[in-house]
Amino acid sequence: MKKNDLMKFLGIGLVVAIVATGIFYGLFVNKLTSSTGTGKTMVVAAKALTAGTVLDASDVKAIPWPADQLPSGAYATVDQVVGSTLFDAIGQDEPVMGSRLESVRSAGGAGVAAGMRAVAVHVTDSTGVLALLRAGQTVDVQVVVNRKESRVTEVRTALENLTVLAVRPQPETTSQGQNLPEVTLLAKPEEADVLAAADSGARVRLTLRNPLDQSTRVRPPVSLDSVMRESGTAGQP
Repeated sequence: MKKNDLMKFLGIGLVVAIVATGIFYGLFVNKLTSSTGTGKTMVVAAKALTAGTVLDASDVKAIPWPADQLPSGAYATVDQVVGSTLFDAIGQDEPVMGSRLESVRSAGGAGVAAGMRAVAVHVTDSTGVLALLRAGQTVDVQVVVNRKESRVTEVRTALENLTVLAVRPQPETTSQGQNLPEVTLLAKPEEADVLAAADSGARVRLTLRNPLDQSTRVRPPVSLDSVMRESGTAGQP
């Protein structure tokens, strides 16, 4: 083969190699860009943070997130977490999750807003209602007192329209030694005192409300004796 022909073949081969390399590189870059270019970001700790830290903009950062959806409880922007307080310590580059934050709206995912209290009460004679109860529903609280000296049983609706935070249907031993289911309710501080007194010295019943029913009214105590008298005279003029 002549030297000129060899040089032509070498030149053609070089050109083909350059073109093939360019095509491969272009396809690779496009593939890489399409797999990471969703535009989503997720907030992580910019440094190790201890429990009780009030988050500042310098404590966190937003990093690219390749998926279309963020993990449940994660935040997309720094301003969503600035001003919140950490319940638990987190390490550098660890995601900042809602379950670890306390804010004026919610205490670490527990649903306790500022100025409110979570109170656990033991309930009696409400098995059917407990089977229907879910977090977020609303209930009225009835207090049942047995007056031994007069042998009178009185019932009063002490509180209305309280939100259920959690339900523990498995019986738990109370201060009176009874095994009763437990329900955690969201209450104002003064309502929390009423619930504590009722839980320690009386029987507590719950009635389930329609979530659209916001009406409340003052209800006097009702005794078994008065109910029986009223039922006995209901048919009389």
